[in-house]
This record gives sequence, C-alpha cells and structure tokens, in this order.
Amino acid sequence: MIDVAIVGGGPVGLYLAALLLQEGLGVRVLEQRLERDSHSRAIGIHPPALAALDRAGVAPELAAAGVAIRRGRAYSGGKLVGTMSFESVSRQFPFVLSLPQSRTEACLERRVQELDSFALARGARVTGIKDDGGAVTLAATSGGVDTHLESALAVAADGAHSTMRDLLGISVRTKRYPDHYVMGDFADVGSFGAEAVLFLEEGGIVESFPLPGGLRRWVVRVGRPCGVPAVAELAVLVHQRTGIQLEAGSNTMLSSFSTRSAIGPRMVAGRAVLIGDAAHEVSPIGGQGMNLGWLDAEALAPIICDALGARPVGRRLKDFELLRRRAAVVARRQSEVNMLLGRPFSQPWLGLRNHAIGAVASVQPLNRLVARRFTMH
Repeated sequence: MIDVAIVGGGPVGLYLAALLLQEGLGVRVLEQRLERDSHSRAIGIHPPALAALDRAGVAPELAAAGVAIRRGRAYSGGKLVGTMSFESVSRQFPFVLSLPQSRTEACLERRVQELDSFALARGARVTGIKDDGGAVTLAATSGGVDTHLESALAVAADGAHSTMRDLLGISVRTKRYPDHYVMGDFADVGSFGAEAVLFLEEGGIVESFPLPGGLRRWVVRVGRPCGVPAVAELAVLVHQRTGIQLEAGSNTMLSSFSTRSAIGPRMVAGRAVLIGDAAHEVSPIGGQGMNLGWLDAEALAPIICDALGARPVGRRLKDFELLRRRAAVVARRQSEVNMLLGRPFSQPWLGLRNHAIGAVASVQPLNRLVARRFTMH
C-alpha cells in the first residue's frame, strides 16, 4: 500500500506529488493521458502561486522560461484609459508570469521524475473507488488491463469533468455566463513588449498578453458560442476593434471557449479530497483556475503529512475545506467582475465605464488594491 494516490497528472496533481515526495511519502499519480497536451489555454501564474511553486523547487526554472508581466494597460478608441502596476503586490515575485501550461506541466513532471521516476503512471484511467475507512482502493484500467491500487489517502485532481468526483457521489451545480471568447497566438507585431493590454471597445473586450518566443496571445469576446475560428477571422476581429494587423501566417494556436463556474458542496469525502477544478471551476477570464488549484495543494500537503504521521487533523481538514471553498467563491466573483467589464457597451455607458476605470487607476491606493485582487492576494 502506498501513502497517497493522486488522480490527475496535470499541473495541480503534479505539484502536489512533488510536495509530498519531497517529504518522503510514497506517491502514485494516475493520469489517463499518454502524453501532455501541447494545446495550452492557461498561461498566467500569479505571485501567490509562484511562491507556492517555489516550495517545490520549480519557480526559478518557470520564471526563467516565462515572461514577467509587471504592468498592464487599458485602451479604448485608441486612447489610454488607465495603467496598473503589479510591482507592489509581492516582494519575491512582483509580476504575473506568462508561460504556456504545457511548459509548466513539463517542468513539474521533471521535478516529480527527479524525486521518484516511478511516481507518474500514464495511460491509467480510474473506474472505481472503495473507501473502507482504513484505506482507499482505486480500480483502474491501463493498457487494457484492469488493476487495483491501495493507498492510505486519495486526492482527486482530475479536472472540471472529474471522474473521481462522480465516483464519490459529489454533484456540482454549473453556472453558465453569456460570455464567449475566441483566442489565438501570433507573432508579436506591436510595441507593447512585456505588458498586458486590454482594449475596452464597444463590440467587447480584446485582451493581449505576451508569451515566450516573441509571441502574443489575443483573446476576443464574441456574442455567441462558436467553434474554432479561422485564422483570418480572428485577425479581422482584432483589427476591427484595435486597429492592429496580425500576421496570419505566424499563428501557432487557435481556440474558443464559453465561460462557466461550478463549486462543489464539499471537498473532503472520507479518505479522499478534491482539489483544483475537480472541486471548483471558475471562468478562465482572469487566469485564476490553475493558480487556485496550486494553492489548494499547498494547503493540503502538510495536513496529509500529519495525517499519515498519526496526528489528529479532523479540525484542520474542516478549516481547509471552509477556507479553500471561500477562496473559490472570491475567485468566482473576481472572474465575474472581469467578464462584466469586458462586455459590449454602447455610448454613453462605454464612456462612463472607461471614466470609472481611469478614475480608479489614477488613485494609487485604489490601483494597488485592484492589482492585489487581480493577482489573487
């Protein structure tokens, strides 16, 4: 029997595995994908999450590979509305790090492999769970062969469509929003450098973030759900709203998504715990979901260590569940504010919104407060 079985080998599951392996625990990560998904959506790592990742020894490598965004600007109609600096939010990491999720996962996987080359089991799909009060037994299939894994504790980090959550009988109510987006990565043709830029336009927001390798990600709000757009269609949308002409031939990624949120009624079920999107999904706008999962794992790891050391953790588990669900509610509210500010506005409401944003940005205490909220402090 191993100490901890982690279901899900994405960035959250791998991070928790690294923390526990560093403490000398026996860990097995069950991941149904045979290889990492190179199609990255999440790119933003906030300062609190960077501090958490530093505890697993990977923050320096991630920071060296990504782009440090120290400032954001908002424009409307070609005019600057306001500027926000992130340099006051953290002494250790005074920036938001932009790095494709696939590269973040690769770094975390290397760290897990350094600690235990057998910890990650790919191609393993969990099909059942049994909790007898003293141990957890997971049924799984791997390469067409049925297997069983017994562990003292189990952690579900298997995403928004969590199989573990279903097997544990935990239901969630999904909240859907009227906000839909298309996005793509292109060669950086502008003069924004390492800054994030928001275009608050009448037809809806356009967001632009720097990426490693001289690329920028462009995210455009659209009025209805749609499939993956053609490169030319996305380039036209960006040009119509911002006046910026993208190089269609430089595109490396296209995607679309609609927004929703779901927070489960509980995170702890017997000897199993849900973390990350398996426990609480929030809108991608604002880039909080992956960060929220890392902070779940950081809070859970010492509780797991104490539980396996036969120390009482009942009260701490209840506090963990309360505080992490509360953090998810705060993140959901922040994402809802972000989406609201990015919706289409006609005059005079567009001018009033932009004036309010500019007024807040011009008052330094308010500017710092908003920057802290945006970066999950």
